[in-house]
Amino acid sequence: MGVIAAVLLGLYAFPMLRDVQHSAAVVRMREQVDALTSGYAVCTPGRQGVYTVDGDDSQVECVRVQGDVVADVGERDAITKRWTKELPWPLSVYPFSLLAPELEVHGVDEDSIVVPGLTDSHCHVLEYGAFKQIPLEKGKNIPDVVKHVRNYIMSNDEIFTNMSKPVLGWGWDHTAWPEKRFPMATDLDADPIIRGRPVILTSKDGHAIWVSQRVLDENIANIPDEVPGGVIYRDKDGKPTGTFLDSAIDVIPKPSLTDADLRKRLMTAVRDAHAYGLTSIHDAALLPESLAFFKRQSEANVLPLRVFGMKYFNEEDWSGDAEDMYFAFDNHLVSRSVKIFADGALRTGGAALYEPYSDNPSSRGAMRIDPELLAKVVPKLLANGWQVNVHAIGDRANGLVLDAFEAALTNTNISAVRPRLEHAQLMTDKDIERLGRLGVIASVQPTHVIDDMWYAEDRLGPSRIRGLYAFRSMLNAGARITLGSDFPVETMNPLAGFYAAITRLTYDGRSPQGGGGWFPEQALTRREALRGLTIEPAHASFSEDKVGSLEVGKKADFVVLSRDIMTVPVEEIMETKVLATAIDGRVVYGGL
Repeated sequence: MGVIAAVLLGLYAFPMLRDVQHSAAVVRMREQVDALTSGYAVCTPGRQGVYTVDGDDSQVECVRVQGDVVADVGERDAITKRWTKELPWPLSVYPFSLLAPELEVHGVDEDSIVVPGLTDSHCHVLEYGAFKQIPLEKGKNIPDVVKHVRNYIMSNDEIFTNMSKPVLGWGWDHTAWPEKRFPMATDLDADPIIRGRPVILTSKDGHAIWVSQRVLDENIANIPDEVPGGVIYRDKDGKPTGTFLDSAIDVIPKPSLTDADLRKRLMTAVRDAHAYGLTSIHDAALLPESLAFFKRQSEANVLPLRVFGMKYFNEEDWSGDAEDMYFAFDNHLVSRSVKIFADGALRTGGAALYEPYSDNPSSRGAMRIDPELLAKVVPKLLANGWQVNVHAIGDRANGLVLDAFEAALTNTNISAVRPRLEHAQLMTDKDIERLGRLGVIASVQPTHVIDDMWYAEDRLGPSRIRGLYAFRSMLNAGARITLGSDFPVETMNPLAGFYAAITRLTYDGRSPQGGGGWFPEQALTRREALRGLTIEPAHASFSEDKVGSLEVGKKADFVVLSRDIMTVPVEEIMETKVLATAIDGRVVYGGL
């Protein structure tokens, strides 16, 4: 202490020595001090409540954040010692560095845990924003849905006063209505407030639209007699009634939206995403205008969560040029994959099956893309470096997509392109084995399981249904599974997917097979489900070296949960709250 005191006295007694404090060397020293002492740690005191999801699924007490990255993980005492160590001479002789501030530590309560930021591997962000505008899913019958549309119009002056302003919504579900039919334009136009307005309403599963008579009249000249892979509902005189399914949706042009419209939708989705602990999403099939909007947001550095955007495949205008890819990970947008639709949905009877539907023997569903074209474009896209992600629901669709992948992958490095089956819902045993052997990623949605299980056997029969949502069989075959929700088709909450994956029960504990779950042998473990929401989607989006786990050098994306979902009774999982969500080390929801 005598030596230090003497030096300090000298610094204040002699101006020349005081000037040393402002030299370049001292500035560098000051920066070194700041580097050692800035940042913060999030700890679960006295227990291993930080689930790192590293290769060993390690659990630790604390994670240390420095800037936008994870700087350390481990026990609190060890981290504190490493980051508040005594400073070496000559730093210690200067007044600014005599007392290094202690590491800022944020503790969580005894029930809480910390996990990596959660990812939804298959969703529709801007569509979710549209879904939240009108509560169509609450409609108990057709007149009830029409009432919600009417109320939305009357509550929005900009729309109410402008008969030409498009009315757009998402979420109606004809399978939940007592009418047991698809809606018609006349249902909308029966309401005097709606009559004469352009109205386009998308179904819950995104595979049908319901339009008003004005929309029909304005597009009647461009509505063909038939659309391959689609259905146009008509009356006894052959006139369109107002409902279009699958590929026929594209017959009706989408209204142009301003950036202000799109930003409003985006932020509606982002607010809920952050509140649910989502830090990354994989947007499944961005239309050109949507992708262009996301690029503008990225370039302005105002995208508030990570987006892995799948480019919508247009078979009439597709070059497959690698120059169309977009890489701006630090600005939260990467687009290097293509989304192709192979078939329709099981709910609407559009999923392509090998054998007829059990409840509709006249139909095997339909392919939305010609298998010959599929076999042609998949190798080209993969060879150009694109990831190819194909929507496939029915067993025939999944089989034909795997045929195309298998042919293309003979000369392709699978780890470089990582093709994905989006949904992979119904598969034969043979194709499940091929899925694992080829290394194709299965992008699945567990909440679809607990929704579809109530009607699926009627559609598929007691034997074929065993290949529906066969998650355990996929893992046993060596496949990788990444989890999503398909929101707004299902809830955005990733904990709902976690719960559904491990229980295969409704939230109140029911299934057609009882309280043990629907085909419980196909359930995931909690470890598999957590990895399916973190490191697996990171791998599926080529970012496992940047996010997906709490490891040194990766981005500091993390979530604090109010309960330990890895150990609490399953009945308590859906009671878990998100206490804090952080992206790039910055808390975007809640607090520490």
